[in-house]
Amino acid sequence: MSGVLTDTRAGHEFDLVSLGEVLLRLDPGEGRIRDARTFEAHVGGGEFNVAFAVSNCFELRTGVVTALADNEVGALMSSLIRQGGVDTSLIQRRDDGGTGIGARNGLNFTERGFGVRPAYGVSDRAFSAAARLAPGEVDWDDLFRRRGVRWFHTGGVFTALSPSSAALTLEAVRAAKSHGVTVSYDVNFRPSLWRALADPADHAATTREIFRYVDVLISNEPEYLLSVGETVVDASDAQAERFLRMVERARKDFPNIALMAATQRTMRSASVNDWGAIAWSDRTGVVHSSVRERLDILDRVGAGDSFVAGLAYGLLTGAELSWALELGVAHGALVMTTPGDTSSARRTEVEALAAGSGIRAVR
Repeated sequence: MSGVLTDTRAGHEFDLVSLGEVLLRLDPGEGRIRDARTFEAHVGGGEFNVAFAVSNCFELRTGVVTALADNEVGALMSSLIRQGGVDTSLIQRRDDGGTGIGARNGLNFTERGFGVRPAYGVSDRAFSAAARLAPGEVDWDDLFRRRGVRWFHTGGVFTALSPSSAALTLEAVRAAKSHGVTVSYDVNFRPSLWRALADPADHAATTREIFRYVDVLISNEPEYLLSVGETVVDASDAQAERFLRMVERARKDFPNIALMAATQRTMRSASVNDWGAIAWSDRTGVVHSSVRERLDILDRVGAGDSFVAGLAYGLLTGAELSWALELGVAHGALVMTTPGDTSSARRTEVEALAAGSGIRAVR
């Protein structure tokens, strides 16, 4: 597995644990947020979606480190998290102060998009319970040493929530590496979060330090450069060329990174995309997935996270990088056929699609 998986000890409690904010997603279905009178409730979040899918689809043991307000909305979210098989014992509950002044749960209103109308999200997440998490509030030694974790996943969405969430992320990846745990990080660039940064230069410096403890980096070149505070001069080159440029730059900056991967999407419309992925490791060099051309999409949100989940599952179960990449692409494709951020796909159908099975009805 290209030397990526560093913790192969028996007796661990978790195959994968994510650190990130869990949002309550409110979905107006086929309509627009401004016209909606009812919303369907889901949970989602860039880092959390990976833990959900690795459990719910791929049937491995996962948990999420986060915080929720200790109220009825938090209870709803906990119930939805448990439905995916994700362990909730690592979630901290915070007193909401009666009005949310003490702690609140982040909300995300999301339109799916269709045709010429793109997917559109409205976040209401400032000062959430998760964003207020700070160093010293999580017992990483207990998690990584006593309970045991094989793979730890986090990313740029959580890191960008607040200075304290960035500092906590750095504390977490340092602790994970000290216990021999594989660390993955998805840059997951979000313009709204980067725009709200209090000190972009300080955030970039923290991100660079985080990268020194990362084994698996999920990104593309523009995201990578923005995350470390560099100017993106030209993002118009072919996606594969940008990825190779990122690999060259990242290997020089952070030789600890053992594997890099990125999804490759060409948007023909909001509901028809070409979809594939590319990866690199020291042992394999560059690996390309198959490309699913003119893929029909119901809801694209969470596809990148689902790709990460399939990739991680493949590597956790001893697959070669080429097969792990196909699992990630197939899983992301299936997740885009259902509403919500999280995966309702089955492992067997992901594996069948990755192997090239057709779309005949299963009866």
